[in-house]
Amino acid sequence: MGLLVWVMVGLAIWHGTVWLPDNFYGGIVGAFCGALLGSVILGIIINVGSIPGQHDTDLLTGVEAIPGALLGLAAMWSLGVRQLRQQGRLA
Repeated sequence: MGLLVWVMVGLAIWHGTVWLPDNFYGGIVGAFCGALLGSVILGIIINVGSIPGQHDTDLLTGVEAIPGALLGLAAMWSLGVRQLRQQGRLA
């Protein structure tokens, strides 16, 4: 159940990328993958390798995924900007 919460939080944060320029590595799909993978990976790291079950899931389970989703988006953004600069399409 915790995995579902992490994925949904990553998905919710990804929706905010609509207002950003499309500089993500892989475009909007790359941002989607970065947000989801970041939220799930950091959630697993915070819980020491385990995924909370139905009775262990609470509000803090969702809060755990926010920094991971933001870090995943930041990583995809920096990779995308680097790629655009190498191609000469970004000053």
